[in-house]
Amino acid sequence: MHLFAISDLHLSLQADKPMDVFGPLWENYHERIKENWEEVVTEDDTVIIGGDFSWALKLEEVKKDACFIHELPGKKVLFKGNHDYWWNSYKKVKETLPESFFVVQNNYYPFNDKIAICGTRGWQTPCEERDHDKKVYNREINRLKLSLDAAIKDGYQDFIVTLHYPPFARDNDKTSFTEVLKEYGVKVCIYGHLHGEDHKNAFIGEKEGIVYYFVSSDYLGFKPIPIKV
Repeated sequence: MHLFAISDLHLSLQADKPMDVFGPLWENYHERIKENWEEVVTEDDTVIIGGDFSWALKLEEVKKDACFIHELPGKKVLFKGNHDYWWNSYKKVKETLPESFFVVQNNYYPFNDKIAICGTRGWQTPCEERDHDKKVYNREINRLKLSLDAAIKDGYQDFIVTLHYPPFARDNDKTSFTEVLKEYGVKVCIYGHLHGEDHKNAFIGEKEGIVYYFVSSDYLGFKPIPIKV
């Protein structure tokens, strides 16, 4: 049983949102996702999907994208991204998605007897010109803690955290998110959100005892990346 991750699939099988307008890198990306996924993932594996799953605007419009991923191998652990406008209440999302999906929102996914997969969407770091972001940012910090606390309550001590937004501030400086990761002893953090030229701003590797994976699909060539556990 192996663990993989990928984010920012931006599926649009039902929504009218072709991604090739963002450049040739996105041409035929649905087909490339399917081909690459089936090349590396087996039915016994788990794939973390770190947000921006679908361009659907309503919950009923996400079904075609969800069925597309459901038919691919493995269990899917889904997190919310900033463009997942279709995402309704946890209960409705859980009821709508196929059985191969596990939805993380204030809870966690038990990867095995030792490791819990926790996380939340995250948010951009507030600053003077974006003071209105503080409320959302603090709410996301609280949701991350709720996810980790839920796992701790059930006896877990080893955590993999998935965020959609990068956990860092500008120049990859520490933030409240990185401080929570340190406080809870998180060893692995997965994130996405950045595209195109912003790939160069992504930090990949170890920092203060935490290994960071950057998994935006266009950066990975639309191929899920293995996560060392």
